[in-house]
Amino acid sequence: MTETIAGITIPDTALVRDATELVREATTDLIYHHSRRVFLFGALQGQLRGLTPDLELLYVGAMFHDLGLTTEYGSETHRFEVDSANAARDFLLQRGIDTSLVDKVWLAIALHTTPSIPEFLAPEVALVTAGVETDVLGIGYQHLDPSLISSVTDAHPRPDFKRRILEAFTHGNVHRPSTTFGNVNADVLSHYDPSFVREDFVEKILGSDWPE
Repeated sequence: MTETIAGITIPDTALVRDATELVREATTDLIYHHSRRVFLFGALQGQLRGLTPDLELLYVGAMFHDLGLTTEYGSETHRFEVDSANAARDFLLQRGIDTSLVDKVWLAIALHTTPSIPEFLAPEVALVTAGVETDVLGIGYQHLDPSLISSVTDAHPRPDFKRRILEAFTHGNVHRPSTTFGNVNADVLSHYDPSFVREDFVEKILGSDWPE
């Protein structure tokens, strides 16, 4: 059955239904509702930017973008964003999706915590990040009609979201602190893990094996 929230119609396809079912079962209410909001806010930001993404691909990117925070899909060695992207890639390839489209979703997820780059790439890549930035950081929040924001949050509530998402980021990365070097999750661990020691890019250069 077709579902429309805040004027955004969620594609009624087998791919979307399968993605929803997988993410619903694999994640908490926190991540599930956040991921749905990311799709909706990403699509709304796309309207403001004049972008026309493939909504199926945007949906899969949004739904899978935090899957790497879970025990089932997370690893010990990769950034959680890469684990999430790899899970989406496997999901799409198993369903016969063209590799060029799979690569687009992979990139959208892998880059969603890397600011200032996705906005210059394909609409699906740009808008997964835009959805994340709106829901987590409030970037672009002021540009959205308040009635549309209410429609999204009525359908997918965000109780105590700021604290709970930071807790999820911490739990999803505390066992692999080295993967946070150079990305936003270093900030999370520096706030919430007393044992975390931030790696320093300058010190890495000065302390490299080069003799000069």
